[in-house]
Amino acid sequence: MKSIKSKPIRLTAGLCGVAGEYFVAAELSRRGYVASITLRNTRGIDIIASNADATKSVGIQVKTSQGNRKDWILNQKIENDMASNLFFVFVSIDGLCAPEYYIAPRKEVAQYAKGNHSHWLNTPGRNGQQHQDTPMRKFADPNNKYFDRWDLLGL
Repeated sequence: MKSIKSKPIRLTAGLCGVAGEYFVAAELSRRGYVASITLRNTRGIDIIASNADATKSVGIQVKTSQGNRKDWILNQKIENDMASNLFFVFVSIDGLCAPEYYIAPRKEVAQYAKGNHSHWLNTPGRNGQQHQDTPMRKFADPNNKYFDRWDLLGL
């Protein structure tokens, strides 16, 4: 299916996040899964998804970026939570074009974020100065390893 290029639409951070969650829930439903968006105060899980007969379920945290950005900001807390049934779905929204999805196990995201942050800390910044530590982390998928990998959910 071809996407229609449109002029850029800039959403607020809140609307961008909500749009990403609804896009993911809709895509899961389209693929025959049951998807429930959690309440706003559910820590670390935005969507609970299961197969049609409810024999397998996963928790999903959604992170959404806008424009042509293909990286997402995370928090240091990601490095601690390693449950095997938790996943990230990273969504890239570019105007009115169809969103792109990157599905990755939480453990692999944590490993990438930790390694990437360590590399950043050990790489000189502007004028050769050392970077200051921060709780912010980044995730990117430059080789599209996780692009459209809904199968990784195991549902």
